[in-house]
Amino acid sequence: MREDHSVNRRRFLQLLGMSGLAGATGVSVATPSREPGPKTDELLVGVSATASSPRASVESHLPSQANVVHENDTLGYVAVELPDQANDQAYESLKQAVENRGAVKYVEPNTTHRAFYTPNDPQYGDQYADQMVNAPTAWEDTLGDSGVTIAVVDQGIKYDHPDLSGNMASDPGQDFVDGDGDPYPDNLSEEIHGTHVAGIAAAGVDNGTGVSGIGNSTIISGRALSEDGTGSTSDIADAVEWAADQGADVINLSLGGGGYNQTMKNAVSYATDNGALIVAAAGNSGSQGVSYPAAYSECVAISALDSDGSLASYSQYGTDIELAAPGTDVLSAWTDDGYNRISGTSMATPVVAGIAGLTLAKWDLTNSELRSHLKNTAVDVDLSSDKQGSGRADAGNAVTTEPGDGGGGGGGDDSITDSVTSSLSGYWDSECHSWNWEFSDPTQIVVELDGPSSADFDLFVNEGTGSCPSRSNYTHNAWSTNSQESITIENPDTSAALYMLVDSYSGSGEYTLTVTESA
Repeated sequence: MREDHSVNRRRFLQLLGMSGLAGATGVSVATPSREPGPKTDELLVGVSATASSPRASVESHLPSQANVVHENDTLGYVAVELPDQANDQAYESLKQAVENRGAVKYVEPNTTHRAFYTPNDPQYGDQYADQMVNAPTAWEDTLGDSGVTIAVVDQGIKYDHPDLSGNMASDPGQDFVDGDGDPYPDNLSEEIHGTHVAGIAAAGVDNGTGVSGIGNSTIISGRALSEDGTGSTSDIADAVEWAADQGADVINLSLGGGGYNQTMKNAVSYATDNGALIVAAAGNSGSQGVSYPAAYSECVAISALDSDGSLASYSQYGTDIELAAPGTDVLSAWTDDGYNRISGTSMATPVVAGIAGLTLAKWDLTNSELRSHLKNTAVDVDLSSDKQGSGRADAGNAVTTEPGDGGGGGGGDDSITDSVTSSLSGYWDSECHSWNWEFSDPTQIVVELDGPSSADFDLFVNEGTGSCPSRSNYTHNAWSTNSQESITIENPDTSAALYMLVDSYSGSGEYTLTVTESA
């Protein structure tokens, strides 16, 4: 056992010493030869950053007729295509062929995601969403700032729409479905979702044209869903990575499905680590439980409200919900250069993305600070926390309330941070740390691992158990293909100290573990 380490401040990180536990070039567009849309005949294979390349680590283990068809060095994965008409046995054979081979960390299906919207009969009319979230009060202070960027990862955006063109970036984005540099919709009569979402967040405000978005942020488009509203995990993950690399302040994900998968988890972790706030739709099944990617701790999960402030019948709900916003019959831009109303958590999500952009036009905040500020200034609409989270997002409160002063829905932004630096000797090594709570009722805790670039360290957390986690027994984990990991826990369980395990998957070196507790 290693000797216990300590840090200067009482009740902060303690190193418990549990040694001996076993343990960037990126991709801009999809591979041009691949068919667009869902990839039901592919598996995604994640490879440790300590390997020479993801492709080289996987190809030598593939059975005949299986081929690497796509590679993402930054997120550390490849897509492997199986033969036509592959069955479950073929999938299992491939999984066994590459799983636990050297640097391979995981194997999973290239699942399909869908746009979250519930269309109704087209109609034109007046807006109500901007008024419900108090945007006119915010506009007295700011109409938005073109220096703030919102990335819409969705279907393509009709970027020459008269109410969007003024707020689109000069280079509007990338198409990850067709593998080119033009995210314009392939079929204007069918591919309406991305344009509608973009208009909710950032149709021109006070431009004398059509409707008002929430604010005048700059929009970039990562086209990852095809005209039928579906897209693969790999295309969406690549688009999220691309958006982060473009410096997006906010990433809007009005999509979901496919359940938990490590490739998408790694993508949203990458974007969060690079400073983006990710807002995501809770889902439209009307059931309890939030869909992925909204359910990842890195994402702000959004539920949808009707115009009377009640939870929409289609909106999913659950403990992962952080904010609510209007989502029913929301009027926004349409691909015929006009406007139309549709409903869904897809519509509520860009309302929050727009508010986040408007807030950044006034306040200089990190993505973690912005997340807390939006929640602290939300308005209680008399719904349970699993339906509204901290409340309905409020643009007026977010813009006019100085961060740290609280607002309509909560207290201040008090936080405390501490860190510890240590090292691991190799793949057999790990260390456990504990954190004793500083606040009686913290709203958030963020655990960040900064490890060596030449190694692959993973992070595991136990919340409310009073014991150290392991690689197989934990309440939260972050195990991307490198040593940069982050875990965010909203409204954490403080019944026991927080325990954190830093584990070497491969390699050795020094790391820093940082904990930020907020109330």
